[in-house]
Amino acid sequence: MPEGVIIKALSGFYYVRSGDETIECRARGRFRLDGSSPLVGDRVIFSIGQQGKGRVDEILPRKNFFVRPAVANIDVLAAVSSEVNPVTDPFLIDRIAGIAENNGCRVIICINKADLSRSDRLFSIYSKTGYKVIYTSAVTGEGLETLCAQLKGCVCAFSGNSGVGKSSLLNAIAPGLKIQTGEVSAKLGRGRHTTRHVELFDIGMAYLADTPGFASFDVEAMPPIPKDALQYAFPEFRPHIGRCRFDNCAHLKEPDCAVTAAVKAGEISQSRYHSYVRLYEISAQYKDWEK
Repeated sequence: MPEGVIIKALSGFYYVRSGDETIECRARGRFRLDGSSPLVGDRVIFSIGQQGKGRVDEILPRKNFFVRPAVANIDVLAAVSSEVNPVTDPFLIDRIAGIAENNGCRVIICINKADLSRSDRLFSIYSKTGYKVIYTSAVTGEGLETLCAQLKGCVCAFSGNSGVGKSSLLNAIAPGLKIQTGEVSAKLGRGRHTTRHVELFDIGMAYLADTPGFASFDVEAMPPIPKDALQYAFPEFRPHIGRCRFDNCAHLKEPDCAVTAAVKAGEISQSRYHSYVRLYEISAQYKDWEK
């Protein structure tokens, strides 16, 4: 039976890309019964009926999946940010990046609208993380070649607060997509949402996911990262994990903590550490029954 990737889900139909074809499919009824509905990004086995209509028969094992947006098997998350209209709060990036790290996604930090601002505020924070940090501009083309090289061969998602230029970047990478973009409101300082469903775009070198909402990942709909796992969602913490006095160190106020020592030494950004503390507090308040 043929295999393919679901590139769009809309009104109960699943559009499966297999080779050079896209087949409109329905899902088998058993998926509704066991609660395992197919997601955009799923690799599936499907069949084609006598009238040329397809049916999704089996979902192959997932690398990861997310609730909002409903998307699976993301390899790379590009966290798109901006230093101007709107100015991105680093905590937003850190919360999104932590979710990506916890789900096995590689993270890229795109500081977009580089034609409007050359501030190094965000660059100084994320240059210490191990993430690839790229200044980009959909207007001048700056950084697009580097970004494309990072996305090659992957299933990618773009995330970031509204108005930072995610759709504009997608259009710059693949002009043929003609994704609708929204102008930034001068009054509100944020963009108007224009994307209404999740869709993967095959641009040859990669699949790119265009996703709705506060931009791509609704963190409020996702359970927090377990507090014991949170330290591993900050890659710059990893060289220091296991070097604290206490094996169960939470890296908060414990004596002889290697992570807080690295913060004091400037090896870990104060901004990133503050985000870790805030996320730890959120995770500590999350009860087992809420899972």
